Amino acid sequence: MKIAISSDHGGNNLRREIIELLAELGVEFEDLGPSTDDSVDYPDFATPVAEGVASGKYDRGILICGTGIGMSIAANKVKGIRCALVHDVFSAKATREHNDSNVLAMGERVIGAGLAREIVSAWVKTPFAGGRHERRIGKLMDLDS
Repeated sequence: MKIAISSDHGGNNLRREIIELLAELGVEFEDLGPSTDDSVDYPDFATPVAEGVASGKYDRGILICGTGIGMSIAANKVKGIRCALVHDVFSAKATREHNDSNVLAMGERVIGAGLAREIVSAWVKTPFAGGRHERRIGKLMDLDS
């Protein structure tokens, strides 16, 4: 599995924490920035992750901003993306099992590093359940048409 990760200025600290976790888990990743703590526009950093996942360059993506809201909205504008804004472990598992989410968004100003690490770990390790959920994912993908 290869994950693209990015943030805006409001999510830089948490992004760095999650990069450490991905390395600990042995997950291949690419950090798409930003490289400074200067103010940036979240769509400029969400879009390359979402487009990379949609094209198959990456298997999944992780986006972090102050709340996670802006990043999730921007990512979900890209055809083929199912970005879930998650701030608890139960939802992280559910969005993988039921929604086959391919991008995870979180807010640095909403949750702490410890919980974020638990969320990412659960999201990375949880497979899509398939079955009855496949029909629903198909209907979501039809909305992209």
